[in-house]
Amino acid sequence: MSDVDTEQEKVDRDDMEGLELAERHSLRRVAGLSTELEDITEVEYRQLRLERVVLVGVWTDGTAEDAENSLTELKALAETAGSEVLDAMVQRRQRPDAATFIGSGKVQELKAAVEATGADTIICDGELAPSQLRNLEDRTKVKVVDRTALILDIFAQHAKSAEGKAQVELAQLQYQTQRLRGWGGNLSRQAGGQAAGGEGIGGRGPGETKLETDRRRIQAKMTKLRRELKDLRVTRDIKKAQRRRHGIPAVAIAGYTNAGKSSLLNRLTDAGVLVEDALFATLDPTTRRTQTSDGRVYTLSDTVGFVRHLPHQLVEAFRSTLEEVADADLVLHVVDGSHPDPRSQVAAVREVLADVGATSVREIVVINKADVADDLGVKQVLVAEPHAIVVSARTGEGFDELLSAIEADLPRPAVLIDVVVPYARGDLISLVHENGEIEELDHTGEGTHIVARVPEELAHSLRAI
Repeated sequence: MSDVDTEQEKVDRDDMEGLELAERHSLRRVAGLSTELEDITEVEYRQLRLERVVLVGVWTDGTAEDAENSLTELKALAETAGSEVLDAMVQRRQRPDAATFIGSGKVQELKAAVEATGADTIICDGELAPSQLRNLEDRTKVKVVDRTALILDIFAQHAKSAEGKAQVELAQLQYQTQRLRGWGGNLSRQAGGQAAGGEGIGGRGPGETKLETDRRRIQAKMTKLRRELKDLRVTRDIKKAQRRRHGIPAVAIAGYTNAGKSSLLNRLTDAGVLVEDALFATLDPTTRRTQTSDGRVYTLSDTVGFVRHLPHQLVEAFRSTLEEVADADLVLHVVDGSHPDPRSQVAAVREVLADVGATSVREIVVINKADVADDLGVKQVLVAEPHAIVVSARTGEGFDELLSAIEADLPRPAVLIDVVVPYARGDLISLVHENGEIEELDHTGEGTHIVARVPEELAHSLRAI
């Protein structure tokens, strides 16, 4: 939230943030109110009120099918933000036009489509430079939003926790600070001599002070948010250190947005996490404890979903959360088996994982939605990914095989112990069952003879008795 917001805007935004996801979906823009822009004087991040939109993309490489899949994903993003998609256009170019993203001729076609459909917003499938955004708005006379702003808006709608809200706001401000501009007569500019119309001394304005002030306030707010996120990260690191100290392995669930990560977590742990057929329904990480068939305890964490061309502002803002994946002992990489191009999803997820240093973590590729998946697409992933398992979080198909794979890939405790534990120390035997791998267990006259692999700290406690 910007420091320059009015008190009413702050109240309105607080009310919005308090709404649950289902309630937010019931909100729609009042029909008949036009959002056409007659004179655009400032371009900055605005909370999107999308309702009737036209999509436009530039196809620079790949196949026509790739271009269509990209626009289909943009349509899903737009609908997740609460809009109605009226039309979609794609242009084949070697590179996006430097001035308008699409060529000048295509701009006229786009304007005609906007007028014919009554759309109030154009969404471009790419990140636009400030000048491209300004030129398109000037020529079409409606609001123009790029893919980055759209994803930021969806994240802002779905963030629930204090950390999630702070991460999203930081990403929004990083995006906004590059797009602040002052144009037109509402901001005076420094000028003198001939440039001031000959007025010279006394005719100079104070400069674009509003622009400078806004930029300074944004930087101050970003500094404050980074400090808050650093404090929140300390709390998470303490919890993580406690799990490590007790030798509890960590499994992270990562994957493309809407691939079924939360459904998988619910099926494995009965976590009760919100499940919805919408992009980025889960932003705040959820961690649950569960155990293997032989009693070993481990944690499962649901993480934020990825998408192609995930805005770098979000990757940076969510870096501390995404690093949960890098610190995990095992990653369950969930793939939507029903997607037209699941291999492109795998590539997009691994691109983000590489950015946060998680490429060396052991990985199981989990092809979800087997009940509705295309057999050919699933086979293509299985050929490319030898360590892959096909499951359905809805029906439970393949989960026995998945659980066996998780148990096999979890790290083994480091220390082998061979001790006799007095019967009075049943608490230590319980910890061995929870955190170790028991190889032998016998009851003798002096106590319980146990041979097991356990974490180092537990081994120290056992040797001390």
